[in-house]
Amino acid sequence: MTEQAVKLFRQGIRGGIEAAGRAVDLLLPPRCFSCGVLVTQQGLLCHHCWSELDFVTDPQCFSCGLPFDYDLGPKTRCAACLAQPPSFHRARALLRYDAATRRLLLPFKHADRTAAAPHFAAWMARAAPELLADCDLVAPVPLHWRRLWRRRYNQAALLAQALAAQAGVPCVPDLLVRTRATASQGHLSRSGRGRNVAGAFALKNRYAANIEGARVLLVDDVLTTGATLEACTNSLIRVGAGRVDVLVMARVVR
Repeated sequence: MTEQAVKLFRQGIRGGIEAAGRAVDLLLPPRCFSCGVLVTQQGLLCHHCWSELDFVTDPQCFSCGLPFDYDLGPKTRCAACLAQPPSFHRARALLRYDAATRRLLLPFKHADRTAAAPHFAAWMARAAPELLADCDLVAPVPLHWRRLWRRRYNQAALLAQALAAQAGVPCVPDLLVRTRATASQGHLSRSGRGRNVAGAFALKNRYAANIEGARVLLVDDVLTTGATLEACTNSLIRVGAGRVDVLVMARVVR
C-alpha cells in the first residue's frame, strides 16, 4: 500500500469515527454529568455546575494533600501528618467533597452513570501527573464481593482502569481483595473507621511474586479520614510494595 493510500485509509477511519460520534449525539444528546442539561459535547459539565466545583490546588500537604491557605514551602506537611505520618507516600485529590461534588459523584457511584469514568479519570490525571509518572501499576480500593454483587461494578476500579489506560501503565483491578465485609463507614468516627477496616484487605495470592518493590498508585473515589486507604497501603507494604501513592476524585476537608 502506498503512502498516499495509507493516508486516505486513515482519513477514512477518522471520518467514520467522527460520523459515528455525531450519530450517537443525535440519538443520545450530550448532557451535563451533574444536572443533566444539554451541553455541546460528551464529557462536559455545564458552565454553572463547573463553576460550583471546588478544585484542590497547591499549596497542599505533601503527604496527605490537605489544602493550605498559605504556601509554607516545598514538601511541607500538615500537623496531622507530622504527628502521625500516613503509610502512603502521597495522596492527591481533584476536588473538595461538598454538595456540588456529591451531585457529581453519587450518580456515578450508585446509579450506573459509568460512562463518566473516562472523563473523571482525565481530570484526575491532570490534577496529579507526577503520581501517574512515578507508578509501576494502578490498582483500585476493592469492594467486598457481596457489595460488588449488589452494586454490579466497583467505581474505584472504573477510575483506575481509565487512569492506567491514559497513563500507559498496567492496571490490576484485583490486586487487593477484601477479606471480610466491613460495616458502612458513614456513621463512624475517625478511630472507629480505623478499627472497622483494620486487617480487612489482602494481596491476591497470584500477585505475590510481582509486588516486591513495586510503586503502586491506589485509586478511590473519596478520601474521608483516610482509614480505608491506610489499611490498603499497609497490606501492600507488608508484602513488599516499594511505595504507595493515592489518587482520589474528591476528599473531605475539615
